[in-house]
Amino acid sequence: MTKKSQGANEDQVKEPKRKIVPLKSQKEAKEVKSSKKEEDLLLDSGTDSDYDGCSLSGSLNSDDFDSEDDFDSHRETQDDSGHEGSDEVIDSENGEEEDGSDDEGSEQREVAEESDSSEDEVAPRNTVGDVPLEWYKDEKHIGYDITGKKITKKEKQDKLDSFLATMDDSKNWRKVYDEYNDEEVELTKEESKLIRRMLKGEAPHADFDPYAPYVDWFKWDDAIHPLSSAPEPKRRFIPSKWEAKKVVKLVRAIRKGLIKFDKPEEEPNVYLLWGDDSASDQKSKHLTYIPPPKLKLPGHEESYNPSLEYIPSEEEKASYELMYEEDRPKFIPKRFTSLRSIPAYENALKESFDRCLDLYLCPRVRKKRINIDPESLKPKLPSRKDLRPYPNSCYLEYKGHTGPVTSISTECSGQWIASGSTDGSVRIWEVETGRCLKVWQFDEAVKCVAWNPLPDFPILAVAMGVDLFFLNTELGTDEEQQRIEELLRLDNLPELDEAAAAIAKWLPDEKYRGIKIRHFKNLSYIDWHPRGDYLSAVMPGGETRGVVIHQLSAHSTKRLPIKMRGLPVCTLFHPNHRGLFIIATKKYVRVYNLHKNGEPIKKLETGLREISSMAIHPGGDNLVVGSKEGKMCWFDMDLSSKPYKILKNHPKDITNVGFHRSYPLFASCSEDSTAYVFHGKVYSDLNENPLIVPLEILRGHSSKGGVLDCKFHPRQPWLFTAGGDSVIKLYCH
Repeated sequence: MTKKSQGANEDQVKEPKRKIVPLKSQKEAKEVKSSKKEEDLLLDSGTDSDYDGCSLSGSLNSDDFDSEDDFDSHRETQDDSGHEGSDEVIDSENGEEEDGSDDEGSEQREVAEESDSSEDEVAPRNTVGDVPLEWYKDEKHIGYDITGKKITKKEKQDKLDSFLATMDDSKNWRKVYDEYNDEEVELTKEESKLIRRMLKGEAPHADFDPYAPYVDWFKWDDAIHPLSSAPEPKRRFIPSKWEAKKVVKLVRAIRKGLIKFDKPEEEPNVYLLWGDDSASDQKSKHLTYIPPPKLKLPGHEESYNPSLEYIPSEEEKASYELMYEEDRPKFIPKRFTSLRSIPAYENALKESFDRCLDLYLCPRVRKKRINIDPESLKPKLPSRKDLRPYPNSCYLEYKGHTGPVTSISTECSGQWIASGSTDGSVRIWEVETGRCLKVWQFDEAVKCVAWNPLPDFPILAVAMGVDLFFLNTELGTDEEQQRIEELLRLDNLPELDEAAAAIAKWLPDEKYRGIKIRHFKNLSYIDWHPRGDYLSAVMPGGETRGVVIHQLSAHSTKRLPIKMRGLPVCTLFHPNHRGLFIIATKKYVRVYNLHKNGEPIKKLETGLREISSMAIHPGGDNLVVGSKEGKMCWFDMDLSSKPYKILKNHPKDITNVGFHRSYPLFASCSEDSTAYVFHGKVYSDLNENPLIVPLEILRGHSSKGGVLDCKFHPRQPWLFTAGGDSVIKLYCH
């Protein structure tokens, strides 16, 4: 008997006996016989391959498991190669699973040995344990089976036979050599999928979800007690003694010089002479460095081949010669075909020298630039809706004058309004209906009208030229009319002093049964005292005698004991303090105390080119001044002599300004045919500044002469405007 046959007999002895399973058909029996013959041939011939790293069939690579399509395509190509017979071993377990899944109730098959396709399910054949296989290197066997018999080594094929066997076997790519048991293991499709997923770095099982939603296992509903109720240990609140000892030890070592620190390296104190942007941050002992301004970078006109639009014509070049040298362009573009044809720049040396002179001789100053958002500088003002009511729309028009309306005045009750025009007429209107109640016609243009502030004395003062008229409006009761007639009767005139007689002269007005006062200069402005007995008159041409005060009850005129400085423009009586009198000249506003012989109290510096009008707040502490340059100044007289706020709204001259008696409103009108309405609230707290908010721009008058005057209604938030188009408009909320 040969050696090869002896080895085959030993393998047959070691393998357990196989049981014959009854088959359903002759075809299955033939397949079993053919498979047995093939197994015997394999055992006799020893067709096992050499499973070292160089063999083709025994090594696995990640490229072999890229996708299922590669498995299927490879399997199909191998099946189509013509290998009909396959080794099939019918195990007992596989047979039971197939019979269990068969719906037709086929007979169970008994298999003689268990399948070794999975090491997790079948125990290994070799029972030597963790003994290294190197110990069996010189032996003919590699271990012992479960019965204690030796497991002989299989003869290894040469590489040519191994390659031919792999080419003939369609399932060779699934086979893995088991060195421990000295046999080939064929991987199932499920095992190949597991290996493929593991090579890709994924979970072995496909049904495993690595991103499953987190399940909070803890029940928080009834968790009224902490997870651990142990009290905090005392060591957490006490400084560590070990750390204190360690710090003391390090401090002593530093003091004794045992621990030395590296000295910081001194940076060289060098800097660029002509400066650089990076050197500007260095703090050195030399003078403060200021980087020079950078030169303008060359543009398209400095190109050697610029566009035709940059090249000047011969006419333009001739015009350059006629210019002054400082106005002449320093560089005239030229065109060259190539860089080689460009000559040397003739002014290169001169420009470099001039640049050096600029850096050396021209002084430079560092200016700090602060980047601030412009929106943050705007004051946070309340909404206009929260500041209602205020006049915003035209409600009524009063038409009847034929010339520009120069002045208007409201009666203290708000029922009547008086107006004066350049046509020489003075009219009284009913506010609510717009009906013209009375008309006075004069020979001169009316400059100013003013209604007496007392409700019991409906007297109207009218200024025109050099004359001042006191007219009886005949609007009061019979008793009031009797008192007014007695007041306007000039029977016994007191004797005036020489200074007052030279300024004004009291005369009776026979035409309208009133009083006429003739001045030595033309009048421009009149204003009543809040108590209704005194009236101030302004004569700009009177110079030092430009302001006088008339007392209606005494029929007398008084010259102010004030040395006028500048031409007067307008005057005001203080609404609360009886003795304070305010006079506005062209550039300054001065406050005098008449009870102390005209002693000056305060001088307000407006900074305006020329003052045109003035109005005082009903509280008496704030003043608004309008100018002929379109600016309006708000003065807080208790705060400072300089403006608290300067408003620039009108592009043309401001003709008049005014406050409302009860509402926090003030307005201004201008020759630009507009009137501005503002919210001006003055707080009782002296630490809080007044609130000024622009509300509305009122338009409606034609641009013929602008808006010449504006007055507020004494009780309602209404505004009257008198225009150069001979129309009076009433604006309501």
